[in-house]
Amino acid sequence: MRAFVLTGPGTYEVQDVPEPVAAPGEVVVDVERVGVCGTDMEFYTGHMAYLHQGHSSYPMRLGHEWAGRVAAVGEGVDAGWIGRRVMGDTMLGCGSCRRCLRDRQHVCEKRQEVGIRGGRAGALAERLAVPAASLHALPDSVDAALGALVEPGGNALRAARAAAPRAGDRVLVLGPGTIGLLVAIFLRAAGAEVHLLDRPGSSPAFAHTLGFEHVWDEQTLPELPFDAVVDASNAAHLPPRALELVEPAGRLVYIGLAAEPGAIDTRRLVLKDITAVGVLSASPGLDATISAYASGTVDPRPLVAATVSLDEVGPVLAGGRPKGAGPGPKIHVDPRPATA
Repeated sequence: MRAFVLTGPGTYEVQDVPEPVAAPGEVVVDVERVGVCGTDMEFYTGHMAYLHQGHSSYPMRLGHEWAGRVAAVGEGVDAGWIGRRVMGDTMLGCGSCRRCLRDRQHVCEKRQEVGIRGGRAGALAERLAVPAASLHALPDSVDAALGALVEPGGNALRAARAAAPRAGDRVLVLGPGTIGLLVAIFLRAAGAEVHLLDRPGSSPAFAHTLGFEHVWDEQTLPELPFDAVVDASNAAHLPPRALELVEPAGRLVYIGLAAEPGAIDTRRLVLKDITAVGVLSASPGLDATISAYASGTVDPRPLVAATVSLDEVGPVLAGGRPKGAGPGPKIHVDPRPATA
């Protein structure tokens, strides 16, 4: 089968590799759609922390936001999975440690992460092998594009819930990329008044098309009380800025990761009586995200700007935009062979 292989920082090949075989407890999935993520771009540049911590190494197969159809099952797996449309959890815990036994496999110290950590091959290929226990079935109303948006959506849903908005609360989201916009969409569905903070000079036009009226930059942000602030940016100066902006007794949610650490004054955190939450993984939010997509409560499909082939992944990882791409921040990949 064909697979996109990252061979080093800035270097890649689309290779013919052996097809995966379903080991005991695993399934093989025919991949239909894969999302390109900021984490994938960090691996492309060589800046991803896991590379320097020994959790990941080249060559590697990326792709952790995916949807497809089960083609084969291994020993011990219910054959009823065959033919079902699914997506899968990225975080694969060891299953036996204290954290896994408490349903916190997404922070298992020995975890693998599909397409990211521990040598577990990702979905930028025609087929993918994953544990059956990581699968989440997709209803007919959740198509391939939506299925590949469940993983980022699960992260965003958890961040929106951590902000704990009550109807009418005003929430500020820093960084309207894919995750930031998904957070904003979930917050709006919960009844919050949502404001977005973008980089200076960025156009608010796309956010406006999604129905968000309050889009600012750091020069135009009005002095308003924000009951919660969600930092979905990659800017090191914004975590402490979020603490400045949130109302006393409010909530801070950190889901973005900067290349450099940001300094937070814990004295201010205490004196403002702030609740601060970090969100790492979509795992606890996957089922609820699928339900929200299936019911139409949330529709993130406008975020997808283009769908490309495996041969077009490299330029996307380098920051390029496919020809004819729409205004959304997310690029999808269809790894299936082109039909005549």
